[in-house]
Amino acid sequence: MMGQMVFNNVVHRPVRTIVSILAVAVQVTLVIIIVGLTSGMMEDAGKRIEGIGADIMLQPPSAQVFIAFSGAPMPIKLGDRLREIKYIQSYTPVLFYFNLTGGVDILYGIDSDSFRDVSGGFVFLSGHDLQGPYDMLADDIVAQSKHLTVGSTFRMLDHDFTVAGIVEHGKGARIFVPLATLQDLTASPDKTSVFFIKCTRPDRTAAVMDEMREIFRGYQIRPLKDYLSLMTQTSLPGLDAFVRSMIGLAVAIGFLVIFLSMYTTVIERTRDIGVLKSLGASKGYIVKALLGETLLICGVGIVVGIALSFATRAAFLSAFPTIHINITASWAVRAAAISVAASLLGATYPSYLASGKDPVEALAYD
Repeated sequence: MMGQMVFNNVVHRPVRTIVSILAVAVQVTLVIIIVGLTSGMMEDAGKRIEGIGADIMLQPPSAQVFIAFSGAPMPIKLGDRLREIKYIQSYTPVLFYFNLTGGVDILYGIDSDSFRDVSGGFVFLSGHDLQGPYDMLADDIVAQSKHLTVGSTFRMLDHDFTVAGIVEHGKGARIFVPLATLQDLTASPDKTSVFFIKCTRPDRTAAVMDEMREIFRGYQIRPLKDYLSLMTQTSLPGLDAFVRSMIGLAVAIGFLVIFLSMYTTVIERTRDIGVLKSLGASKGYIVKALLGETLLICGVGIVVGIALSFATRAAFLSAFPTIHINITASWAVRAAAISVAASLLGATYPSYLASGKDPVEALAYD
């Protein structure tokens, strides 16, 4: 009987019910997509860095784990000191640049020969390696998203670059240009953002890192085999606060809408509540009925929100193929739990208000 009454009360005001469901759905979608977007992009970046195949990464002092934010403060002459370290087989300097042309991509300025020595070289799907100063390589994903083919031109940094080759993705960046060209165009002469280092054998990595710490005091020296595990929200200042703020905003939306919905429900049903109390309904029964409505709305909203999250991800990936969004079961459960908590919190006061109604005053309410 209680279930039937709750269901009838929910469908009695369809517009308000739909708005409440959508509010919960938006709350769930915001949490899932924001977390999925940040974790997905960082995980993708981490996998591509590991895909370079180096053993060690040398960064400037105070450099962030998310290397795209490291800038180019290191003198490239540091490579002369790397050459003297025992067990280093090869190293390559790489200069980073954020390319905002037609999206957001990390651009690598590379020295083709040394980058090939460290990474094992690109897998070319078409075209050839960098030759001219304004040649560029594009990986297959960015080539598809930007409709690039071998021989086509792509404008970056106020210059037209010619696509020399299309390569398989997974070697750090999605676009590669000659190191000297990027240094010139970004006013970073003889500078680099990072050195990727290949050891003679993987088991020599620890020894090489110990020697590097003695030579490059204060510099960030990280093993690439552990790099993916370092790519978390807390590794980038401000990102964790941003994610928490967006989750807080989603919770606030759900709380306010549910609160308003349940409060208006109590006001509209004052006489109904009076009838129930005059028939012997207890305060607990009234609270249980109203919280039952909230949970029903919340449950439907959670299902709609999860479906909306997958639809949103599909829309994002269609428009921006280079973006990665991870939708995980753990965060779907967390989003659902957050929504239930916010909804119950929003319904608490209206339920308490309803349970305290005097039956005589409620029956006289017009």
